[in-house]
Amino acid sequence: MDERSVGIVQTQYVRLFEPPNELRLDSGEKLGPITVAYETYGELNADRSNAIMLCHALSGDAHAAGRHSPDDAKPGWWDDMVGPGKGFDTSRYFVICANVIGGCMGTTGPSSINPRTGRPYGLAFPVVTVADMVRVHRELLRHLGIESLLSVSGGSMGGMQVLQWAVDYPDVVRSAIPIATAAQQSAQGIAFDVVGRRAIMSDPKWRGGNYYAFNDPPVDGLALARMVGHITYLSELSMRRKFGRRLQDRERYGYDFATEFQVESYLYYQGDKFTERFDANTYLYITKAIDYFDLTNGKASLVEAFRGVRAKFLVIAFSSDWLYLPSQSREIVSALKANDVDVSYCEIESDYGHDAFLLEVEEQESLIRNFLAAVARESGVT
Repeated sequence: MDERSVGIVQTQYVRLFEPPNELRLDSGEKLGPITVAYETYGELNADRSNAIMLCHALSGDAHAAGRHSPDDAKPGWWDDMVGPGKGFDTSRYFVICANVIGGCMGTTGPSSINPRTGRPYGLAFPVVTVADMVRVHRELLRHLGIESLLSVSGGSMGGMQVLQWAVDYPDVVRSAIPIATAAQQSAQGIAFDVVGRRAIMSDPKWRGGNYYAFNDPPVDGLALARMVGHITYLSELSMRRKFGRRLQDRERYGYDFATEFQVESYLYYQGDKFTERFDANTYLYITKAIDYFDLTNGKASLVEAFRGVRAKFLVIAFSSDWLYLPSQSREIVSALKANDVDVSYCEIESDYGHDAFLLEVEEQESLIRNFLAAVARESGVT
């Protein structure tokens, strides 16, 4: 195994918010108990000051790095960035990653058993928000005996959590690294999400969200939702370079509706592959949480939303990201500067589109390693 890998890791589970101390959600509903799936990498130092929270994106989970067994073919979703000597250097820092509430990778979500009925929640699961996700992970920190975070980082929806952490818990977060994200979901982002939700809810097998007992989930709707979403993760240039107008397994047009173009085949593959590991109802809940995300909600401006933030920031955007534009990151930077927050901004030139935050490793690794080293030095973390 690669000497820079964290090696074999195990997902851990904890039950939080046991009744009568349920979590009060933004919707006003209460939920508990809540099981949280999480993984940790590296060692917590003596004064518990070297912890870093990683926040995953829509389809991510608690498995950020390493492998679950020697035969595990696929490492964690940010394995290139987490490990000894990597951007999130586990020889120096204690890294935590947890699945979000509403998820389907071990943390309580719509596919979990509702203790009141003994059956999966389905649509009886309450609507959750990004702030609810962060509240759950704040309680996980308490469970781990960690009072402050050296940093919190993540891309896309993970970046939204990062911003929420910095706003809601200024005394906990010493630095923040939001990547390829925005302070609010755009109308365009909502538009793509609603198409995905409509695709799932139009699948006859969705059955009003109560499909679990039939062992026949709405895979067609979920696959279509993923195909639509996946287009937004790429860029026109990356698609042109990767696929062009090349045909798949044929040399001329068939003048029919079979899969002809390579890009068609690729999207079908991505959609079908996604249904093997993801729950359709979770897709509904997580995209809804993203659509609700708006740091200015109830505030006069983004500048006001960041008032009281104390964390030092490194904001990273990618030139070809059209889901969360660099201009949206610059808006975050401007609002932070208006509050005299120490903030650095880097826009990385990339053709990969939104997916660049998972693919442009080399430059991110250097940026993040140096940023964290400076924060650790200023904080006296050894």
